Amino acid sequence: MGVFHVDIEVHSQVPAEKMYKALLLDGDNLISKVVPRFVKHVEIIQGDGGVGTIKQVTFGEDVEFKTAKQRVDEIDERNLTYSYSIIEGDVLQGVFESIRNDYKFMPSNGGSRIKHKITYNSIGDAKLTHDQIKDAREKSAIILRAVESYLQANPDAY
Repeated sequence: MGVFHVDIEVHSQVPAEKMYKALLLDGDNLISKVVPRFVKHVEIIQGDGGVGTIKQVTFGEDVEFKTAKQRVDEIDERNLTYSYSIIEGDVLQGVFESIRNDYKFMPSNGGSRIKHKITYNSIGDAKLTHDQIKDAREKSAIILRAVESYLQANPDAY
């Protein structure tokens, strides 16, 4: 099994706590609202939203995959971190055992710096391609920018 990492960093004009709250407290609804072409629907199928919760994600038309099952791995409101793993679905492409997403939101000059680390755990000798890395970086940045734009347009939200 191989392990591959993709590190993404986005700077935002929105304060770290506000970005964190929007993505953590209402991210499932908010992301499908601001980028429905990427995420069509998210449904909790087991749990209460906390650690261990299992969610079913249905992707939108701009994503080549149809579904993913996610497990919430960590929520740390004090340190503004959030992690989840994709554990099932065609997004794993039959070559990944799981894909973990770790987010850290940090204050920075009145706004925030968001670090998103994606860890791909491959099955056998499968490798992460340059196109997969590029796609992961682009989609992450688009989603974070869409949330940022929504929060700037709706300053009283969250």
